[in-house]
Amino acid sequence: MTAETAAHDEQVREIEDSATSNTGSSDVSTDAAKSVAEATSTGSSDDVTETSGSEAADTNDVSDENSDDSAEAAADADATADSDDDSDDDDLAEEDRLVEEGEIAGDYLEQLLDVLDFDGDIDLDVDGDRAVVSIDGGDDLDRLVGRKGEVLDALQELTRLAVQQSTGVRSRLMLDIARWRADRRDRLARLGAEVARRVLDSGEREALDPMTPFERKIVHDAVAAVDGVVSESEGAEPKRRVVVLPTA
Repeated sequence: MTAETAAHDEQVREIEDSATSNTGSSDVSTDAAKSVAEATSTGSSDDVTETSGSEAADTNDVSDENSDDSAEAAADADATADSDDDSDDDDLAEEDRLVEEGEIAGDYLEQLLDVLDFDGDIDLDVDGDRAVVSIDGGDDLDRLVGRKGEVLDALQELTRLAVQQSTGVRSRLMLDIARWRADRRDRLARLGAEVARRVLDSGEREALDPMTPFERKIVHDAVAAVDGVVSESEGAEPKRRVVVLPTA
């Protein structure tokens, strides 16, 4: 066994130990850890309340009816105020939960970067209904992205498992490294708009390459911003793709 092979095997064991101790899911975390170790050692580079209320208040006395209406309006106003307060509380609780996810993920990734001997600045944010963790500013971070983002996906899975182990709730956290996902989002949004305009001019449908659900959503959103065309997904994973069509 060469020194290089021994060092690589030791790195795999360290990542596996870190993953399983934080996630408690040995099968998935070990597979992801091996993917990360392989890539980083070889230097590979390159997601009603339907309120029906029948207000039937049949009365014989007009003044009583007006009084009932006033009371009901006041009650509705109170209910609306209570509902708004509850909604605000729910929003705050959800944001606090996502912030907590980001902090757990940041701590886990800081330890993992130490194991892998990589430097990078970790930034935490919340985007809609997801916690977002970004790593940037270090050397050779492209090695943590891998070919077509494969290593990045493995790291994201490890991080989600670590968060789930801590909170008991499945995480939809998004991890980005060296702006790979951000740049990918920008490229896909431009692609969706360009294809939409081509379909609008030609009147012919156009199918794109297979994409992940996250990538397809970006394209769907971009197409939806162009009048006169629609988009839909067809096919089965992992070859499911977006098709852009002119509206009838």
